[in-house]
Amino acid sequence: MLTYLFLVGCVAEDPLQPPQRYVCHRTEEALTIDGRLDESAWLRARQSSPFADIVTGEPAWLSTSVSLLWDDQFLYLGYRVEEPDVRAGLTVRDSKIWEENDVEFFIAGQDGYYELEINALNTIYEVFWIWKDILKPGHQYYGRPEFDPETNRVMTLAGVGGHVHPRGERWGFLDWDYPGLQHAVDVQGTLNDSSDSDLGWTVELALPWEGLKLLADGRSLPPEPGDEWRIDCSRFQSFSLQGEPLKRSAGWTWTRHGHYDSHLPERFSIVEFSR
Repeated sequence: MLTYLFLVGCVAEDPLQPPQRYVCHRTEEALTIDGRLDESAWLRARQSSPFADIVTGEPAWLSTSVSLLWDDQFLYLGYRVEEPDVRAGLTVRDSKIWEENDVEFFIAGQDGYYELEINALNTIYEVFWIWKDILKPGHQYYGRPEFDPETNRVMTLAGVGGHVHPRGERWGFLDWDYPGLQHAVDVQGTLNDSSDSDLGWTVELALPWEGLKLLADGRSLPPEPGDEWRIDCSRFQSFSLQGEPLKRSAGWTWTRHGHYDSHLPERFSIVEFSR
C-alpha cells in the first residue's frame, strides 16, 4: 500500500488524529454531471463528516460535506455547501478562485498531486504539483514537455500561511488541465443577490481514471477493491455570516491539517474503494 509513503524520512510523528477514512462505493447508475446531486446514487452515497476548521478542528459555522462514488470510467465527487448568500464573480478559467468562496479538491500520488478549485459560477482553477526533490532524470515526470519548468507557466511553493513543508519546495504546473474533466454547479437560491436568503450550492465532479495515471504509482485504474488513495476536500469562505469580507478566509477541511495549508498530502483523507 502507498498510503503512508509520501514523506518517509521527512516528517516526525504526527501529533494530530489520524486522517479520516472513507469507503467509496461503486455505482452502476449512469450519472448526469449537472451539479444537482439528485440521482438515487447520490442520495444513497454516504456523506463525509462535516468539514471542520483546517487549523483547530473546531466546527465550521456553515455546513459542508462531500460524497464519493466510482465506476469503470470515473471518480465522482458531490459537495453540499450551505450558504445563506451565494456569491461568485470570477469567470475566467484559472483565475485566483481561492480569493472567493470556493470548494477545493486534491488527490495525491507519492511524488505529485493534483489541485482543483471551483466557485459558484462553475469557474475552475487547476494545478499539477510535483515535488522538486524528484523532478530529475529517471523519474516518470522528468522529460515530459508538460512538466518542463522552463517552457510552462509554473509557480514554486514551499508552504502556505507561514508553514513550510518538511519535504521542501514543489513546482506547480499551471498549464496542466485534467483530461476529460467534467464539472457542474447548482445554486439553491439566487446568485449574487443579497436581498434574499439562499440555501447554498452543490458541486458535482467526474474525473476520468485515465487522467490519474501519473499519480497511480502502480495501482490499478479503475481501482481494485481495497485500493486506497489520498484525497482532500475543503472549502474556503471569504465572507462572514453578516456578508463582510474576512481578512483571511475561513478554511474548512474534511481532515484537520493543523496548519492553514491545504498542501499537506500526509493529512489528506484515506479513501478506500469498494465494489
